[in-house]
Amino acid sequence: MPTTDTLILITREGMGHGNPELQKDLIKKYLRLVHENDTAPGAIGFYTEGVRLVCEGSPVLTELEMLERAGTHLIICPTCIKYYGLEDRVRVGIVGGMGTSSPPTRTWRRS
Repeated sequence: MPTTDTLILITREGMGHGNPELQKDLIKKYLRLVHENDTAPGAIGFYTEGVRLVCEGSPVLTELEMLERAGTHLIICPTCIKYYGLEDRVRVGIVGGMGTSSPPTRTWRRS
């Protein structure tokens, strides 16, 4: 699956504003559709509450693993992981900044 130069930022433990279970269901469906579109984003950045989605017990681990296998860089904010005490619970992605997982000259298109 080809990856694009798109960067998706995830800052919440779900998608939208509403019932937390609905938010989690929506992000799960969104990530699955992104994968099924056959054009994975180049990177997904997780920060603030969004870092919870890359951790043990996340409802979207399967979808994130599929995207990672397809070549998407999953980049996790180290400050946020430490803030929430989740250092030992990360299951997918790379904890670090953009320079950690991609060439510094790469230009990302935000989505």
